[in-house]
Amino acid sequence: MAEGGIRILVADDHPMLREGLVAVLSTQPDFEVVGEAADGSEAVRLAEALRPDVILLDLEMPGTDGVAALERLRDAGSEVRAVVFTAYDTDERILGALRAGARGYLLKGASRAEIFDAVRTVYAGGSLLQPGVTARVLEHLGRGDERAQANQLTPRELEVLGLISEGLQNSEIAERLFVTERTVKFHVSSILAKLGADNRTEAVAIAARRGLIRMPG
Repeated sequence: MAEGGIRILVADDHPMLREGLVAVLSTQPDFEVVGEAADGSEAVRLAEALRPDVILLDLEMPGTDGVAALERLRDAGSEVRAVVFTAYDTDERILGALRAGARGYLLKGASRAEIFDAVRTVYAGGSLLQPGVTARVLEHLGRGDERAQANQLTPRELEVLGLISEGLQNSEIAERLFVTERTVKFHVSSILAKLGADNRTEAVAIAARRGLIRMPG
C-alpha cells in the first residue's frame, strides 16, 4: 500500500457533493484525500501533479468532462486508477467511461461501503461495476459480441481470464501460473482480441455473459 494510505483525488463540480465525498472518504484510516477538482481540466492537472493512486471522477463537469479527462490521462500514460461516480447509467456513458480506462463505475446513491469497496478494489488492480451497471453493460455487449463466438479461447486463456476476474494483476497471474509476466501479457492481448473487448473489464463482462467464466462471489 502507498505510504500514508491510498491517495485519492476527488473530482466533481458540485461543491457540497465533493465536500461530502471527501468527508466520507476521510473516515477510513487507509484513505488519504490528496486533492479536489471542480472540472475535468483541473482533474487532469491535479492527477499529473499529485500522482494519486485513485481518482473518484464525476462524468458531467463543465469544460472537459469525465470521459475526456480519462482519455487525456490515458494518453499521457497516467497510472491513476479511476472510479467513475455519476448519476448517468446510459449504455453510451458507461461504455465510454470503460473504454477511456475507468476501472470502476458507481451510480450516485451508492452506499459508503460500496464506495470504499470500489476504491480498494481498483487500487488493488481489480475492477468493479455495481450490479445495475453490470446488467446494462452485459445487455449492450450481448447485442454486439456475436463476431467473437467463433474465436474460442484456449484452456490457458480461460484460466488467465478467470484470474483477471478475481482482480489479479499480470505479475500476480504470472506467479500463480508459474509463467513469465510477458507470457501473461500475450495471453491477455489474445483474450481481448478474441472477445472483441477494449479492456480487461469489458472482457470479463463478455465472458461472464457467455458463461465462459463464473464471477467471484
